[in-house]
Amino acid sequence: MSDDRPDWARRMVAERVARGWSQADAVRALMPRLAGDVAEHDMLRQWKRWEAGENYPRKYAPAIAATFGTTTYAFFPMPGKRDGRAEIQSVSGMDTVDIVARLRASDVDTATLDALRITTDRLCCEYAYMPAEQLLTEGRAWLGRVANLQHQRLTLGQHREVIALAGQLALLVGCVEYDSGLSTAAEATRRAALDLGGEAGHLGVQGWAHEMRAWFALTAGDFRGVIAAADAGIAIAPNESVAVQLYAQKAKAWARIGDRQQTEVALDAGRRLLEGMAYPENIENHFVVDPAKFDYYRMDAYRRVGEDRLAEQIAGEVIRVNTDWDGTERAPMRISEAKLTLGVVAARDGDLDTALSYGEQALGSNRRSVPSLAMVASDLGGVLHQRYGQASEAQAFLAHLRELRGRPV
Repeated sequence: MSDDRPDWARRMVAERVARGWSQADAVRALMPRLAGDVAEHDMLRQWKRWEAGENYPRKYAPAIAATFGTTTYAFFPMPGKRDGRAEIQSVSGMDTVDIVARLRASDVDTATLDALRITTDRLCCEYAYMPAEQLLTEGRAWLGRVANLQHQRLTLGQHREVIALAGQLALLVGCVEYDSGLSTAAEATRRAALDLGGEAGHLGVQGWAHEMRAWFALTAGDFRGVIAAADAGIAIAPNESVAVQLYAQKAKAWARIGDRQQTEVALDAGRRLLEGMAYPENIENHFVVDPAKFDYYRMDAYRRVGEDRLAEQIAGEVIRVNTDWDGTERAPMRISEAKLTLGVVAARDGDLDTALSYGEQALGSNRRSVPSLAMVASDLGGVLHQRYGQASEAQAFLAHLRELRGRPV
């Protein structure tokens, strides 16, 4: 029988079951988050209707999301809003050839800057799925074009915007360089982005440059370095969306250190900050923390602290919300890490075949960040080595992982 309930209704059931709660247990967890005098037995009747998908819990949506440790828009999502490529034409009337021609002619007017801004946004949106080599080539080309504008006659406002755009492109290029194993180049580009953000007075660019430092440290196993970098970024940009991701990096580091309490503290700080922000205009931009991404952060932390049922449930959500109806993966790297999470849970549950299937699917992804993928895949490799070290199938996966990492597991 088909299940035609809304996704949020099915998720309410899945989240509750993952915690081993009855419906009454879930309502008891919800009650402290409700304002006013609400009877528990009345709320239980409401809860049953919500799980059945009979009515939408508009008034109670934030409290329900908080009960399950996530944000309102992650649990009750809104659709994406924009197509960056189409917007370049609609706002400026220019395509890429027109923009480059104007730049070469030193014709930097408002329309040209608008087109550059939207082009930068479009490139940042393509980070999720464009082949790294292609994106790196295009990103570097645009970074060079924008950087050259600094030497032209610009107003103070134009100069500041050009510097900020160069900073955003440097962030993108640095990320793709690191994905591609070019760690030395990535660090140099990150530092350039930090300098550009400082010169432009752009808190977001500065915050993301610190976030990149935290990410580099995380994949290198320097967990105290992650926390230091995250704290530095939060100090500079405490109210920017990047601060949410900085808290997430702290949570990942604390989870790997083994401190469950600090993991939860960092996750909750990020959740509260994100909950208070307006819904993003463009959730596809890599440097925008979209609400659904918060579940992706939680998935990693819960996998590391051994909350298998929660990690499994969230991994399923990550795959669902990032896959189109025709099976197209809109965020292949997130999906790969979700599959590795499912593989870890399966391995811990004693299901070697399922664990290996998920693991090989993840390692076979065409769009991937090698350092991040290797880090998460090592969680699965560790379980396989410990529990199934003598099995030839496990040995084959471990060999594949060693090849990916370029060094012994």
